[in-house]
Amino acid sequence: MKIIYLLIPFLLTISTSLMMQVHAQERTLTLMTYNIYHGEDPYNPGKSNIREIAELINAHNADFVALQEVDSMTNRTKNFNPDGKKNLMLELEKLTGMKSFFAKAIDFSDGGYGEGILSRHPAVFESYALPTPNGGEGRSLAVAKVELDDNRNLIFAGTHLCHEFPENRSAQVIAADDILSKSELPVILTGDFNFSSEEKGYEILTENYIDAALKMGNPQFTYSSKSPKIRIDYFWLAKSVDWEIVSVEVLDVAYSDHKPVVITIRY
Repeated sequence: MKIIYLLIPFLLTISTSLMMQVHAQERTLTLMTYNIYHGEDPYNPGKSNIREIAELINAHNADFVALQEVDSMTNRTKNFNPDGKKNLMLELEKLTGMKSFFAKAIDFSDGGYGEGILSRHPAVFESYALPTPNGGEGRSLAVAKVELDDNRNLIFAGTHLCHEFPENRSAQVIAADDILSKSELPVILTGDFNFSSEEKGYEILTENYIDAALKMGNPQFTYSSKSPKIRIDYFWLAKSVDWEIVSVEVLDVAYSDHKPVVITIRY
């Protein structure tokens, strides 16, 4: 009997140690996507929305943020910035303390227009042009290869698909998946996809990715911010990874014409 009594505390110690290792291996991340309407308040033309967006990012302590409709040094930004043209990603970098990256999709208004990423962690950034077989506005994929402080890596990518042609959107998600599938790292793809769940592009993405809001249950409309009638802003998580979706929230703010989406995940 003495042997059994001696073994019990030993086994409890082993069990506790294993549980601590499991929890230590889990990583919790907060992620945001937001179409920022080129940095201008759509309901108050001539007013910048950048400070409010930065405060929102800081309030949620987001690890990574994907931004769409981002201007960089355009004449348009002079309309709501009295001190001249603005690189919106650098403005947000200053206000959030995060590292910024701009992925230009097109030349616009003597500057650039495209997607952006903010990261609180060291990252290597890349930009890819996406196809437009039916013509229309150019689109890009912003990619961050991120190194977390526990020496694990992941891919965080953001995009803004064509608003005109469903054929373009389908071609763009195929191209994005092809680019991201070349990495063996966990992949998170997010942004403004300009489609509903009934469209072909959505179906294509479900082959290799989980729709985080749908998986969590009761997905909310994201557009427009004052009269939401459709869900077009998504988080997609690669099926190859065992993600735990802790929360998905569509924030009820109207700094832009879209609502931002914030998710918390563990993996």
